[in-house]
Parts: sequence; structure tokens; C-alpha cells
Amino acid sequence: MAGIIHLVRHGHHALLGRILCGRMKGVELSDLGCEEMARCAGTIAPRPSLIQSSPQRRCVQSACILAAHFRLPVEIVPALDELDYGEWTGRSFDDLAPDRRWSRWNGRRGTSRPPGGETMRSLQNRVVAHLEQLRGDRNRDAVVLVSHAEPIRAALLHYSRTPLDQFLSIEIDPASISTLRADSRGMKITGINQRVPA
Repeated sequence: MAGIIHLVRHGHHALLGRILCGRMKGVELSDLGCEEMARCAGTIAPRPSLIQSSPQRRCVQSACILAAHFRLPVEIVPALDELDYGEWTGRSFDDLAPDRRWSRWNGRRGTSRPPGGETMRSLQNRVVAHLEQLRGDRNRDAVVLVSHAEPIRAALLHYSRTPLDQFLSIEIDPASISTLRADSRGMKITGINQRVPA
């Protein structure tokens, strides 16, 4: 079975912290993001035999930087995609702040959803199903999954048995690495939000 699963968040982009990008098209890594991912590649151990990525451009770019370092192809996996924020996609956080629906969503992630979007529970279910599939793959010692803050949070909340409403208890920075160790009993979290060296 896959022994080590590294969950890597994509690198920095120009809209980070200002715009709720979600599945918005055309969001690309900044120069800083490319540098972060190059440094990230040097910290990943053991050497992975598989690199998978969310379909979003910023993740594919990040995965390609890692793949070049390890001389591996990148496999695009829809299960690793960002949460679908529906009508909120592309809006600024300043614009969303006074919206009561936004406040409710951030207080009750386990029972609410973005308008026209995906629930956090649905996100968690698809990410965990994919991780469990990887856990059963006896041909992989280590894998790298490049995704977004919310899918990574959702996985870590599941394996730490933490309610979805407490999603802010886990910080996931750009280009950070969170690690799971798989064995016959399940998954164990061995690292959360490990930052790349400056």
C-alpha cells in the first residue's frame, strides 16, 4: 500500500488573499509561487513514484515543477479539484465580508454551502475516497498530491476526527506540505502545514 502521502498546496499567485478564486480560469503562479515550489521539491522525501494534481492551472503548474525535479509525469485527478464556490467564485473577500450567507458558511461549514456551489461534506467525501483508493495501492511507497487549501483541510479534518465547522483550526499555507502515513489500520497524520525554507 502507499506508505506516505504528501498533500501539497499550490504556490503563491497574485490574487491570493484578495479574491476567492475557486475554479476561476486563468489563475497562474506568480514568480514567488514558482520559487516556492522549486524549494518545496527539495524537501519532499522519500522520493515519490506518483505525482497527481487538481485540474486547476495553479496546481498543474506547481505539480509540473515538482515533476521536473523528480522526473515524473503529472496525473490530473478531478477528486483533488478546488471546492466549487458557485456564485461566489471570483468575488473579492472585501465584497463577501458583509454577506450574511458568507458569515453563515464560515461558521457552519458542516451544514451550509456556497450559493450554487458544493458542500464541504461533498468535498471531503471525494477527497477521502481518493486517498483511501491510494492507500490500497500496493505499488506505491510515496505519492504527492497537489491541491488547494480546502481539499487538504477537509482530508486532515477527516483523519483527525475534527468536525468540519472547525476548519479554521488547520492552517494550510501556499507551497506547504502535510503528510499522511498509511498502513493496514488506516491513515495517520504525521505533519501539517510544513513550510518550505525561505
